Amino acid sequence: MNSLIKFSQEVEQAINDRKPIVALESTIISHGMPYPQNVEMARTVEQIIRDHGAVPATIAIMNGELKVGLEAEDLELLATAENVSKVSRRDLSEVIASKGLGATTVATTMIIAHMAGIKVFVTGGIGGVHRGYEEHMDVSADLVELGQTPVTVVCAGAKAILDLPRTLEYLETQGVPVMGYQTDYLPAFFSSTSDYKLNSRVDSALEVAQRMVAADMMELKGAHLVANPIPKEHEIPQSEIDGIIAQALAEEREAGVKGKDSTPFLLAKIVELTEGRSLAANIELVYNNARLGAEIAAEYHQIKNAQEAMKNISFV
Repeated sequence: MNSLIKFSQEVEQAINDRKPIVALESTIISHGMPYPQNVEMARTVEQIIRDHGAVPATIAIMNGELKVGLEAEDLELLATAENVSKVSRRDLSEVIASKGLGATTVATTMIIAHMAGIKVFVTGGIGGVHRGYEEHMDVSADLVELGQTPVTVVCAGAKAILDLPRTLEYLETQGVPVMGYQTDYLPAFFSSTSDYKLNSRVDSALEVAQRMVAADMMELKGAHLVANPIPKEHEIPQSEIDGIIAQALAEEREAGVKGKDSTPFLLAKIVELTEGRSLAANIELVYNNARLGAEIAAEYHQIKNAQEAMKNISFV
């Protein structure tokens, strides 16, 4: 293991006991939700993963260390501190060298999870191609990372504030399989569906695990992306959220917000415009992804253990 990685007691024990582990990002805690909902959400997500047969490993940068699994005091600090950096690939070396405090994005969580040998990562929604791309060429580093780091990412699609068809095109160029979980269409984060049909569908966690094992055998680079729709009882219908997003985008342009500040600004504005309904939806979709991610990790772990057992059988 890399000398910069520090495991929580729970995760270290899981590694020693050869239990399935699920990685979790930390930007959603420090930049995605207000306090104390962020702490409540993080603790509940971790418990959901435990309840479904895996061990949670929330990832962050604490005093220049890559923390894989957060203790209670780490989580509280991350949720309340004002100087938490939002860390993507380009920021990693700077935050580590300065012994800073950093929350990991999808891209950075994938990097650190892969370094730690963790194969499944649960998030809310991935970044993507931003609307108005032809003017500012704003593309999330998440998409590039998905093309080169072999971690299975469970999400509720790309964030609905993004350009969804261009995001799918970019993922195709990167060679990333996007699998709809029990759906043929891309989920749109707050909404369970969109107008964009996917090329691949899976109907069980076992199917995802089998594809992961096949990729391992071929030593393929790049992620598997599992698009898991928010449950319909918790969604904000596409017909309603589209107008709200349009208003949030207009206010973003007026405020002159750009770059990595864009997504937190827009999500906060949508929470305001929906009177908190989007925050409730965001929390529920993360819970839903946690259940599926734990199930995938457990299935993958079972297959790999069976393969290892077969290797150790001696035939007389």
